[in-house]
Amino acid sequence: MKKYHIEKNTVQETLIIPLYGRKICADRYPDMLNDGEAQRICEMLDYDFSEKGRLMETKAGLFGALEAAQRYYDLGCEVENYLKTHPEAAVVNLGCGLDTTFTRVDNGRSTGYNLDLPDVIEIRNELLPESEREHNIACDLNDLSWFEKIDFDESRGAVFFAAGVFYYFRTQQLKAIFDAMAKRFKGGKLVFDSCNKVGAKMMTKTWLKEVGITDVSAYFSSSDAAVELADWSSNFESVTTKSYMNGYRKIDRRFGVFNRFMAGMCDRLIKLDIVRINFKGENQ
Repeated sequence: MKKYHIEKNTVQETLIIPLYGRKICADRYPDMLNDGEAQRICEMLDYDFSEKGRLMETKAGLFGALEAAQRYYDLGCEVENYLKTHPEAAVVNLGCGLDTTFTRVDNGRSTGYNLDLPDVIEIRNELLPESEREHNIACDLNDLSWFEKIDFDESRGAVFFAAGVFYYFRTQQLKAIFDAMAKRFKGGKLVFDSCNKVGAKMMTKTWLKEVGITDVSAYFSSSDAAVELADWSSNFESVTTKSYMNGYRKIDRRFGVFNRFMAGMCDRLIKLDIVRINFKGENQ
C-alpha cells in the first residue's frame, strides 16, 4: 500500500495530532473509544510517530489524547441527534482536517461536506477521497461563498460542527459568520467546542503559538456561551452548552484518577464546553 508522506514541522503535521490522539485512546481504552478509522488513516501515513508516541505515554500526553477523543465523540453525538429528526440533512464539517465524523454518523441518507483550506483539502483528497454523498471543499470560512456549495433545503435541514477550529478566529469574525449562517441556513444547527480565556492562554503555549497567536484577547473564548452568544444574531433560536469532558459520557474510574481529576478541572476551571446553536426556522 502506498503511504502518504508527512513532513515534519508543517501544517500537515498539525493535522495528525488529534488523529493520532484518537488512535492512542482507541488502543488504550478499546471498550470505550473504538475508532478504527483513526487506526486505518495512521497506517496510510509515511510518518515517524515515535516522538509523539513517547509524549502520549506521559500522563499529560495521554490526557491530551483523551481530550481529542472526547471532542470527536461529543460532536458526533450532536450530529446523530440532529439526524434523528432530519435524516436527509447536510452534515457540514467546518475546518475538517482529517476528521472522519461523517463516516461514523452516516445514516445512508444524509450528505457530508468537509470544508478546509486548499492545502488541507489536497491532503484529505489523497487520504479520504470524496464519495457519492461526501464532498471535500477547499475554501476559507471567512469567504462566505462556500454557502453556495452546500445543497440546502430547510425541510431537509443542515447541521454544522467544528472541532478545535474557532479558537483561531477573532470574535468579530465569528459573529459575522454565525449571523450569516443563521440567516442562510434556517432551522439548522451549529455545534463546536469552546473554552474561557484561561484555557485560551494555555493554548498559546502550544498550538495557537504555532500560527502566531500570542495575544488571545481579540480571539474567541467564552466563559458562558449561552449568555454571551445569545445576542450575536436575531436569527438564533437558542444557545446552550454542555460539558465537554463529562457531559456526553463520564471519564470514570476506568480512566484512572489523574484523568478524572483533569477532566473535572477542564470542565470547571477553563469551561471546556460544547456550544449548541439552533437557528430559527422560516416561520419563527
